[in-house]
Amino acid sequence: MLLSRYEPYNLFDQFNNEVNRLFTTTPRRTAAAHPDWMPAVDIREDEDRFVLMVDLPGIDRKDVEITVDDGVLSLKGQRATVTEEVKDNYRRRERSHGEFLRQFTLPETAAAENISASARDGVLEIVIPKQARPQPQKITVN
Repeated sequence: MLLSRYEPYNLFDQFNNEVNRLFTTTPRRTAAAHPDWMPAVDIREDEDRFVLMVDLPGIDRKDVEITVDDGVLSLKGQRATVTEEVKDNYRRRERSHGEFLRQFTLPETAAAENISASARDGVLEIVIPKQARPQPQKITVN
């Protein structure tokens, strides 16, 4: 028997997420795969870079795809489903599995060509360096 956690507001949260996705995505991205879950992400802005910390416990780094296209950073991957046969005892399963997809619109100051990523202890760290903003110039008229 497979038990799932009782979450009384889960249906409301799913509805809210779908409505938000409907109004915040562009037509180009609506054709993307529908993710089964979304990993938690912390975003920090330092003086010279942005840092994303993505919780991906139990996911091999080769199963994660990071792409940048038209100013959008996409994280895509999958956590394999573990199939277990349960007989006389019961178990609780709360960890999500299946495909995930997270997308972030990069700010103009992001240097997309220099993005780096590393993984340690189930946390993926993505570092997006900032590029210098063009400084205003004074142009003399001849």
